[in-house]
Amino acid sequence: MIEQPKPRTIAVTAGRPDQPGDPLNTPITLASNFRSGPEYSRTHGTDTWASLEDAVGRLEGGRCLSYSSGMAVASAILFALRPQIVVVPSVSYLGVRALLGDLADRGTLTTVPVAIQNTLDVVAAIERAEREASRGADGVLLWIETPTNPTLDEADLTRLCREAGARGVRTVVDSTFATPIGVQPLASGATVVMHSGTKFIGGHSDLLIGLACTNDDAVFDALARARVVQGATPGALEAFLALRGLRTLPLRYAAASETAGVLAERLSSHRAVESVRRVGPMVSFVVRGGAAAADRVCASTRVIVEATSLGGVETTMERRQKYPGDAHVEPGLVRMSVGIEDVDDLWRDLDQALNR
Repeated sequence: MIEQPKPRTIAVTAGRPDQPGDPLNTPITLASNFRSGPEYSRTHGTDTWASLEDAVGRLEGGRCLSYSSGMAVASAILFALRPQIVVVPSVSYLGVRALLGDLADRGTLTTVPVAIQNTLDVVAAIERAEREASRGADGVLLWIETPTNPTLDEADLTRLCREAGARGVRTVVDSTFATPIGVQPLASGATVVMHSGTKFIGGHSDLLIGLACTNDDAVFDALARARVVQGATPGALEAFLALRGLRTLPLRYAAASETAGVLAERLSSHRAVESVRRVGPMVSFVVRGGAAAADRVCASTRVIVEATSLGGVETTMERRQKYPGDAHVEPGLVRMSVGIEDVDDLWRDLDQALNR
């Protein structure tokens, strides 16, 4: 029996040309069409896309498709699966909730918000939705985000996928924060795993790309059809850069997670901090004094960048309640994406900002 390579090895070796004389890396394919054939980039893809998709698919244990952004993936999933009712975390990425809200306003679907960390409540919501949907379980979609953005609540992924699967309900897992290094939801029975590859997979804050993985052939075909007809294809340079970023993802994720653990421990004993959560490289903490105090902290750092988005080599943070879509989280909550800088430099920066 051949032992399967570990994720660090897959991240480095997958998606590479393997014939004599080939370059080590798949070059950027700048083409919309190809000579003497029906191939067209939007419908057939390119070698650059295929290399990225091969690598991410192998890490996730399924087949992968790339899109122009994480939101493009979310749109493609909803187009492909055609849910009537979506059970979704009440605290989750505001862009996905905005998309679901727009579709609900147009009568395309309805949403059922849940606290994704409360497993029994989620299961009860699935059962109610199954009874209410005219297509039964086929009309219900469980959308899991774990850990949640920005509060870092964690779902019981294995149990929720098992409970949904036992009822014939399909499950989407937004694994952007966890990455394929932290968890592989397909192994737990998820129908689709999605990533905003803009974040940790790309890792350098210089691209937009989205990725969807599944081991269900019919779902894969539906997702591929969605990309063709919606036209949300990835850019050639973006796909190339995302694969280059993926090569170092295991190292970056491990280093950032270690640093995040140290910072979370020190934050938990700081007098200016009410509470702290940490999952992998992500830290969420509540500053005493509410919105004004948290804004002052974010504006006072010099090493840490006050910026939205996350997952880059640089540490970023922002107060999330300032966005209308996150108005329901605590006013003083700061979401911090830890990068690969020296931990003591980061702590000095945070400490002086908190002490102002």
